[in-house]
Amino acid sequence: MMRARMLTAGSAEGPVLSLDEPLSFWGAFEPRTGKIIDVHHPQRGACVKDTVLVMTETRGSGSAPGAIAEAIRLGTAPVAIILAEADINLAVGAEVAATLYGRHCVMACVTAEELESLRGARWISIASDGVVTPAG
Repeated sequence: MMRARMLTAGSAEGPVLSLDEPLSFWGAFEPRTGKIIDVHHPQRGACVKDTVLVMTETRGSGSAPGAIAEAIRLGTAPVAIILAEADINLAVGAEVAATLYGRHCVMACVTAEELESLRGARWISIASDGVVTPAG
């Protein structure tokens, strides 16, 4: 158990999808399906839908908020994203989706060491107070 810095409000739980490399939500991810489409990404073809996505950081652009907001609207986004490096662009997209569509994707930030300890978990719960509990 650990305490994360919450980038967006809420609680979530789900199966873990741990990414070996950063993911760009603009161009490397398909919001309509929730799949990673970057031909160079090690997890190409994996679907982020309804997972707790664990990755060190994102690769990004200013278009990431729109892509994550669209995925949240469509129901193809992760239920939560846990990062070691905070990404304000992604958090803005999640907040826009919460405001416009009433749908949420919890975003939290932990230390690099804590993130590494989460990679082997099969299931993660994130409480609204930031307590992160891995299982399995």
